[in-house]
Order: sequence, then structure tokens, then C-alpha cells
Amino acid sequence: MRVAVIGAGIAGLACADALRDAGHAPILFETSPGPGGRMSTHHAQCAEGVIGFDLGATHFTARSTAFKALVREWERIGLAAPWPIAGLHAWIGTPTMSAPLERMARAHDARFSTPVTAITRQGAAWTVHSERRSFEGFEVVVLAIPSEQAAPLLSLHDFEMARTAMSIGARPIWSAMFVFEQRIAALPDFIRGSSPIVYALRNNARPGRHPAEHWIVEADWHWSEAHLACDATSVCASLHAALGDLAGTALADPVFADARRWRLAQPSGSELGYLWNEAIGLGMCGDCLSHGFVEHAWRSGHDLGEVIALSDD
Repeated sequence: MRVAVIGAGIAGLACADALRDAGHAPILFETSPGPGGRMSTHHAQCAEGVIGFDLGATHFTARSTAFKALVREWERIGLAAPWPIAGLHAWIGTPTMSAPLERMARAHDARFSTPVTAITRQGAAWTVHSERRSFEGFEVVVLAIPSEQAAPLLSLHDFEMARTAMSIGARPIWSAMFVFEQRIAALPDFIRGSSPIVYALRNNARPGRHPAEHWIVEADWHWSEAHLACDATSVCASLHAALGDLAGTALADPVFADARRWRLAQPSGSELGYLWNEAIGLGMCGDCLSHGFVEHAWRSGHDLGEVIALSDD
């Protein structure tokens, strides 16, 4: 069975893994040049070299049996490590959060830098349309992308599924990246703050990271929504000052500062897990259907992949 999986975050890759394990041939389509989604890493060129900033999830849990087994395998090959400062079951990817997903993607036919603009169905066959070309002959299409992006693609084929996607909103987040010449001794390695900062972490204190003193500071969605139209420079200035407030002292100016705005960062979520219309071979999975956590997103994609595989029996 040929399956098109649109989106190469943790949910899309988990779905593709489950399909591959059942003997099917998924093809992934991803807008970005590499996998990541909620586990993405932004690489910045600084005077200290190229530094990776994990701008999505700070960490992930591994509590369910199947996901725990996968994470233990990542640990065995050096792609994950416990991060107990964030909690008993907390893990991170090493040397970046996206490293485990990069390994998952290598096992598949993944078409990166290929934004999907439409999906069409003629008879029992799906066609996936990108900006440059079309890909034909799929029996199943899976959308593993934010609900706001999925809804327009779904609307011509399954209105109820599209309406469900439209009912799940997402909040924006600003994340700032800082590199300092000296260690900030007044701050612990990980801080769960209050508005405007929801968390701040010393990324160089985590396994496998660049040794330069570099920080990721994420604003909460209330502040981010109020400052959605601001530029990166002003966001950096505000969050640098807020980080100083947490330290109880004015901080030195960073030698590098930048910020990224993630418009669809925090989905409202649901208890649905995944959506599946077997009659036409159309499904949807992702963290927007499971409260925005990495482990839940993996479970959403994995479970949908297994259900699709069983439908072909």
C-alpha cells in the first residue's frame, strides 16, 4: 500500500515507522529542509561557531511501554539522554532534540523542502500536489501537520474531519536565543518562570551541546500573542531584561541574540488521538489531537499507522 504522509515531525515519522513495520511503503512530504516539528533545532552561526538551539520542546517524557522502548534504543546509540532536572521521566535528544528524528527519517523516502499545496482524489487514487510537481498513485493520505494547516486540505474530502481540525486552535510563542561571553552564575540551568517567561534553560548544560554559554528563553503565549507583531530585536531586548529579573541582576549584553516566532506552537488539543476515514483512505494525526506533548504526538502517529496497516488486511 502506498501512503503519503504529509509532515515529518514526530507524529508523521511514527506513523511512517508503523506502516513500514507492517510492510507498507510510506513517502513523507515536509515543508522544512529537515525533520523536527515540535522537536526542531535551529542552527545559528555565531562567533563561537554553529550553535544548535532547541526551540521546540524542552524535553519529552517516556512513560508508555512502546515509546519507552524506542527511547531506550535512542539512548543506546547516543541519540537520547535522561534530563532529570526537568523531572523523573524527562529525556532530551542528543546532540540536539532533532537528532532522533533525523535517524527516523533516514529509514524512509522523505521529500524535504516540499510544501504540499493540495491533495486531490480521483477514483480510489490520491494525488499530492506541491509547488513544483504532483505525486500520484497513493491509496492513503495522512496529514501530520498543525490543525490550521490541515483543515483546508481536508475540507474538500471530509467536512467532519475538517470541522474537527478547525475546532482545535493554537497559540503563538516567541523564543529568544542568547550567547554570552561568561557563565551566568546567578541562574540555575533550568527555570520555569512566570510571565513573560514560561521557561529559560542553559542549553550548554545539557549533554552533547556546544560549550559556549547559550540560553533559550521562551515567552508564554499571553505575552507572545500581545507582541505578535514585534520584531526579533525588540523581543530579544524584552526577554533579555526579563531573564535579568529572574537572575536578580542586570545581565551582560549577549554576544549573539535572535528570536523566532512560532505561530502554531501550543494547540488546545483533544482526546481524539487521531482521525481516520477508512472509506476514502484519509487520516490525520499529531500533537494537536493529543495535547501537544512529544510522547502523545508519537502515540497519535503510531496508533494511526497501525490502524491503517490493519485496514489493508
